[in-house]
Amino acid sequence: MRNIHFIRRVGAALVLAATLAGCAGMQAGGTRLDGTPRIAVLSAFEPELALLLKQVQSPTRYSVNGVEFTTGTLQGKPVVLFLSGISMVNATMNTQLVLDRFNVERIVFSGIAGGVNPTLHIGDVTVPAQWGQYLEVLMARETAPGKFSAPPWMKDATLPAFGMMHPRPVETRTAASPKVTPKFWFEADPRMLDVARNLRNVDLANCSAGKCLARKPELVVGGNGVSGQAFMDNKAYREYTYKTFQANVLDMETAAVGMVAYSNGVPYIAFRSLSDLAGGGEEENEMGTFMGIAADNSAKVLLAFLAAWK
Repeated sequence: MRNIHFIRRVGAALVLAATLAGCAGMQAGGTRLDGTPRIAVLSAFEPELALLLKQVQSPTRYSVNGVEFTTGTLQGKPVVLFLSGISMVNATMNTQLVLDRFNVERIVFSGIAGGVNPTLHIGDVTVPAQWGQYLEVLMARETAPGKFSAPPWMKDATLPAFGMMHPRPVETRTAASPKVTPKFWFEADPRMLDVARNLRNVDLANCSAGKCLARKPELVVGGNGVSGQAFMDNKAYREYTYKTFQANVLDMETAAVGMVAYSNGVPYIAFRSLSDLAGGGEEENEMGTFMGIAADNSAKVLLAFLAAWK
C-alpha cells in the first residue's frame, strides 16, 4: 500500500466487515479450514482487491483473527483471497496466517506501488524478479561532522548508506535449512515469472473516474522491487533507492510476503502498478489521483496471469 492517509479509514472498514460478515470459518487454534490446493491472492487494502473479489465464483468466507478470507475460483483456478493489511508487520503476520489455515500452493500479490525507476510511468504494471527490505537498516553513529560509521564488528552493512542509514540483510531460516542466514533479496518464482513474461494484449487502462494519463501504461517484467515500513515521498531518497538497489518500484508489503514465502518454501510473485512516483513528480504526491487506475491495472494483469497459468 502506498498511502498512509488511508490507514484509519481502511482499518475501521475491516473491523466492521469482520463484525458483520456471515462467516463459514471458525477461530479454532491452528486448524486447517479448507483442504483444497489453492493460489493465495492478496492485496494490502480493499480498493486493490475489489475488482478481483467481484469475479470470484462460488465464494465462501472465513474469518480468522479479524481477517476475512474468501475461497472460490478465479479464472478457473482455486484461490483464497484476503487483505494482508498495510505495512510489513501486517503482511508478514497475515501471509503466515493464510499458509497455516489453508492449503496454499502459490502466492500472488496484486496492488499499487511507488515508482523508483525514472523510465517507468504512472499506471505501468511491474513484476519484479526479486524483492528486498530496503529499510532494514543500521542507524549509524556520527563519528565526525556529517560522517556516519557502522561499528567495526557489524560486517553486513556493506551497501551504500543514505546519511546515517546503512541497509542490511535480514536474518532468515527455513524448514530445510534451520540455520540462521542473512538474506537481502527474495526471488520470485521463475516459472511464474515466465508466464508473466509471455502475457500479451492485457488492456491496461489510462483513464478512470474522469482522470487520464498522458500515455498508455505498459507491463514490465523483471528487475528489482523494494519494500519498507514507511510511506516514501522524497525525491532524494527515491534517487538513492534507484542508484543503490536498481529498484523499479517500492511498496510497504511485498518483500515481507516474499520472506514468508521463502521461509515456508512456497513460490510467490507480485504485480505492482505505479500510482505515484515516490517523490519524483513535479507536483504533490500523485497517489490520490491515480490510485484507481493503478489498482485496476494490477488486478487486470493478475487475472491474465491466472488465465494463463497451467
